[in-house]
Amino acid sequence: MNTEVLSDKNNRFFSFSTVALILICFPVIYDLIIDWYTDPNYSHGFLVPVISGYLIWKKRRELAEIKKSNNNLGLIPIMAGIIFFILGNAASEYFTVRFSMVIILFGLILYYYGGGIVRRTWFEIIFLLFMIPIPYIIYFSATFPMQLLASKVTVFLLDGLGMPVIRQGNIIHLANQSLEVADACSGLRSLISLLALGAIYSYLTQKRFVGKILLFLATIPIAVIGNIFRVFLTSIIVYTSEIDITAEPTHTIMGASVFVTAFVLLLITGTVLKKVFE
Repeated sequence: MNTEVLSDKNNRFFSFSTVALILICFPVIYDLIIDWYTDPNYSHGFLVPVISGYLIWKKRRELAEIKKSNNNLGLIPIMAGIIFFILGNAASEYFTVRFSMVIILFGLILYYYGGGIVRRTWFEIIFLLFMIPIPYIIYFSATFPMQLLASKVTVFLLDGLGMPVIRQGNIIHLANQSLEVADACSGLRSLISLLALGAIYSYLTQKRFVGKILLFLATIPIAVIGNIFRVFLTSIIVYTSEIDITAEPTHTIMGASVFVTAFVLLLITGTVLKKVFE
């Protein structure tokens, strides 16, 4: 009976603390939603908290059977999150402020419910990080190298097919037209979304922890390969036809080819890892 009373009390305090966190961070959450809506790189952000919530809901019976108790270690991430929140606001550093919300939430769960609950919900908590846009300094630092990589590999493949092609930086010169591998075609956008997809797929399909990690890490080269395939296919179409690849729905189809290619490779890799580690 005492355990039930303690559990109900913790539920009330956790609910109160979570609502308080949402109210305090409402301006931050509002700006985050605006970013999801306006930035195509993070349009998947709307789905991240929904997926996390759904996965926890599926475990509701299992979580109900776990013994719950206060764990003062939860105060450490709570205090760390508060410090990050204050410093991030002082420096107008959005990533730090948004990151602090997840840290505080983790601390609240650990403090009110204990390590048993955290061990069963660690993925759902960490997965929330995929809803946070990475700092733009990192984004732009990674964009140009990925543009060059896609350009170099595409030119190498086209040259291997005997097609006349010259590369200048991230611009591919074909016999009849020149193509620029722009920022949007660098593959970073698809990489960010596919990392979230790879995290979910590896968590749900791989039983061994090593399999989960390897499949998730494999998402990075898979996303890069998918984008290179897109640039390569676009070059072939431009060289062999008069199709305007900038017009809809051609441009949309080219973009979808990245995800189709990457998802097929992800399925194959997942199947292989599942057989290896089971």
